[in-house]
Order: sequence, then C-alpha cells, then structure tokens
Amino acid sequence: MFRGGAQSGQRRWEVMVKFRTLFCLTLASFAAMVAGYGQTGAAPEIPHLRKQGTATQLIVDGKPFLAMAGELGNNTATSLEYMKAVWPKLVNTRLNSVLAAVSWAQIEQEEGKFDFTVLDGVIRDARVHNMRLVLLWFASWKNGLSTDAPDWVKKDFERFPRTQVVGGRSIELLSPFADANRDADARAFAALMRHVKAVDGREHTVVMVQLENEIGVPDGIRDRSPAARQAYAGPVPKRLMDYLQKNRETLIPELLKVWETAGFKTSGTWEEVFGEGAVVDEIFMSWWFSRYVSRVAEAGKTEYPIPMFVNAWAPGFPKGNQRANGQVGSPMPDAIDIWRAAAPEIDMLAPDIYDYDYASMCAAYNRSGNPLFIPETRGLPPNALGARVLYAFGRHDAIGFSPMGIERPAVPDIELTSAYDVIAQLAPLISEHQGNGTMSAVLLGSKDQPQKVKVGNYTLEVSFLRPRVLPGSPQPAGTLSQRGGNLHRDRARRVLRRGYRSNRHLYSEHAGSTAGRTSHRGGGCFCERPLGSGAPAGRRRYRLAQPGAAETL
Repeated sequence: MFRGGAQSGQRRWEVMVKFRTLFCLTLASFAAMVAGYGQTGAAPEIPHLRKQGTATQLIVDGKPFLAMAGELGNNTATSLEYMKAVWPKLVNTRLNSVLAAVSWAQIEQEEGKFDFTVLDGVIRDARVHNMRLVLLWFASWKNGLSTDAPDWVKKDFERFPRTQVVGGRSIELLSPFADANRDADARAFAALMRHVKAVDGREHTVVMVQLENEIGVPDGIRDRSPAARQAYAGPVPKRLMDYLQKNRETLIPELLKVWETAGFKTSGTWEEVFGEGAVVDEIFMSWWFSRYVSRVAEAGKTEYPIPMFVNAWAPGFPKGNQRANGQVGSPMPDAIDIWRAAAPEIDMLAPDIYDYDYASMCAAYNRSGNPLFIPETRGLPPNALGARVLYAFGRHDAIGFSPMGIERPAVPDIELTSAYDVIAQLAPLISEHQGNGTMSAVLLGSKDQPQKVKVGNYTLEVSFLRPRVLPGSPQPAGTLSQRGGNLHRDRARRVLRRGYRSNRHLYSEHAGSTAGRTSHRGGGCFCERPLGSGAPAGRRRYRLAQPGAAETL
C-alpha cells in the first residue's frame, strides 16, 4: 500500500507491508527510482575487481556481475556423469554461477603429471547451461585437514611435514611452516591456472577462485612442530610490525585492542607484542597460514590473475579465557589486517555463515575495505535464504551469495529462487548504486529493536508491529507447498515481475495468499515467510520524512 500526505510542512510516505516472521527491506533513493538502466560497454577483459565508491564489484566481460550462486557438495563435480542430473536443478534454482571443487588429488595423482579431463567437462557443461564458475582449490587444507592432498604427498611424512600438537603428536594437517608443502601446492595451483587460461581465457566461464577451504588447526590449538616453536619464540616479522604501525589509525578494532593491551610495542616476540593466551595463537597462526597461501596465490596469478579469495567459518578472537574459536589461524574477521599484511595477493576474505548471527557476520567481514562474498550459508530461523540474499546485496553491496549443497534438495528452495529472480531483474540498478550510499537493507525479526538506516537524503526507522488478530478470526493458510505448489510459485513470480516493470515511483502489490511478498521498482520491499511457519501475518509501517524527521508509526 502506498499513501502520500502532508503534515507539519513535511512530505511523508507510509508503506504498509504484510509481515510473516522475517523481513528484508531493500530501498534505493528516490533519485535511483527514476535512474536509467544503461550500461556502457567495454572491451572484454579477464574477470577482475573494480572499486565503485565504497563497494568492490566483480567485473565480467566489462560489466558488473552479481554472483547468484550455489556451492556444490565437495565431491559432486568429480563425476561428469553424476553432474548430468545436477545441471537442470541449478538452472531451475535461477543460478547464474556455481561453486565447484577441484582437488589437488584429482588433477595430480602422480607428481608432475596433470589430468584436467573432469575440469574441462565441468567448464564445458557450465557454458552449455549459461553458468559462470567459481573454482574451489582443495589442496593443502580443507576443513582443518589435508584430506585432498595427493597420496604421494600424504605418504611422505619426511618431505611433507605435518602439524604437531601438544606432546609432539602429528595430525593429518600439512604444516604451514614447511616450504616443501607450500611449494608443491603452489606448483600444482600454477598448473591449474595456466590450464584455465588456456581453455577459458576468452570465454571467461571461470570468474574467481577460492584458495583452500576453511583453513586452520582444529581443536583450538596452534602448531607445535619444531619449526613452529622456533618461529613462535622468535620476533614478530618486520613486515607485520611495519604494517601495524603504518595503519594504526584504521586497524580492525579487535586487533588494535589486543596490541594496545600489550603496550603497543613495535618489536619483540609474539607474546611480547600481542600478549599471552588464545588470541596470540590466532594471530601467530593467521600470519603463517596467510604467508603460505600468499605464495600459492602468487604462483597462480602469475599464470592467470583472476580474483582469488579465502573462506573461513570462525566468528572472531576468543574472549577472556576461552580457547580459540574453531580452527586456529582461520581468516576470521578480527584478523583481516593480519591477512592483508601477509597476503596482498588475496582479494577478499569470505565468511561461511551458518549458526552465527547473520547480520553481524556480514558487517564484520564487510569492513576495512574487505568486500563481502558469502560462499557458504544456509537458511535458519529467523533468516530464510531469500531474506539473506536480499540483505547481502542490498545492505552490503555483496559480490555474491552461495548456499552450500545447492544440488541436494529435491526441489529448489522457493525463497531462494524468488529472491534470485528479483536480484536478476534489478541487477543493473543495484550495480549502478553499489557503494554510493543510495541503497540499503534491513533484516528485522519480531524480537529486534527498531533500526535506523540512511538511504541517500532520507533516514528510515524500521520497527516490528505485531499483527492484530481478532478473536474468532480465521488463521492464515498452511505453508506454500500446501497451498498449490507450482501454481502459487508461478503467481508469486508474476507479482515480482509486475513490481519490477511498474513505472510508479513506489510500487507495492501483494502476492495474496501465495508467497507473501511485495516488490518495488527502484528499490524494494520483500517479506519472507519460511516454509512450515503457521504464525499469523503481521504488518509493518514505515514513515519516510526529511532527514532527521523519520519516525515509526
């Protein structure tokens, strides 16, 4: 519902939107609502990153590319025959890109002999289905282990040392302190990127590469191999100390606090500079993992310099006397500056967001110039996948979004496909306004406090209003899947398309008893109702006024 009026000399608008259990509001400034959609062409270049205002965009064939993606299971793309049934599922989920693993063990079963047959088939089939690829290089480390290294690496403990824990026991994790481990990985990765350039340097099917996967030492401990103990007892590298001093005013606050607590020393051992305990273990291992990955990335970029990133699932530095979170040395948000100092070849650090607070994790990774790309996630109450998509692109100028195990559901997630439909329709407008402060989003649940968000010259305050259900009134119908399947999904999508095509400055149309969504051209208002929710519908009201005068009805 759109309503205009005047009060106290100010123009105000009210937008009332049906609310289920989750809400994501994406708005562009009124100037954006009437902006053109033209994109200037450019000669095709290899995929690369480009700054626009405060945002970083992925540029593919001369245009910004919003990766509406999904990550396949770890071994799904190892069989071309198995993938034949997967590709149609990906198309039906409205993906424009897919994250697929390429393991070191798969391409270099014998040292120095490479086989890219399966990879070539995946690239070919991605083109057939009009998909882009983000390759996941599973090599030295995957999920805190070295399971994807070739057998000739795994069997040679002397040449390829392992990480050791307290007591000198080795675990199946290649040590980041061993040059032989790093150099073997780098040679294989260079061969991979050289081959990708040869088979895809013109078509640009492969647009990014993830190096390793969820790096770190498991169980909250640091490496205690002889080489690691020697490094820990030695001085903090000059390269890191120079970076900290040069960037002191802009350091991630959590890291700055650790350094400050230890006295802002400009030299010394790791414990002298950063103190004792789990936090210094995190910083120490982050440095050595990132230096290792830096050399691998450098070898690959020498062959084909497309964007490269590293992913992580740890939420941040441990607090108080806690042990380290998850895998020690993971590129967590608090350690962004450590990774940036050690590995400038890495273009971004990307969060795998599962059980952590989604909005907080997005904000933690989208700071200090680090662009947001979400390679792994899932929909959890109160954050359905559709709302997560809209929030990432609308609030944080995300490069891309990718739920894990995208091929596993028997039918596509309607929340995800509908959100991807909306992003695809609005992609030119979203790309135009990324990084300019003229677009934002709100993720709000029933227990959340009101939020204020600035959009261009307007300030919005958004709050939850509980629904009014009169005694004896009928309750809403069941889930979407219980109310007509494809018929209702198709109707919901038509509503979204009509919303996009509308020429009104602010357009709203309900999907009635089907999907419970609304869409606006030039911005958007999206309501999400997770499947299985029987909660009564609610309403949200917003009043938009001049800056400083926004209020909630």
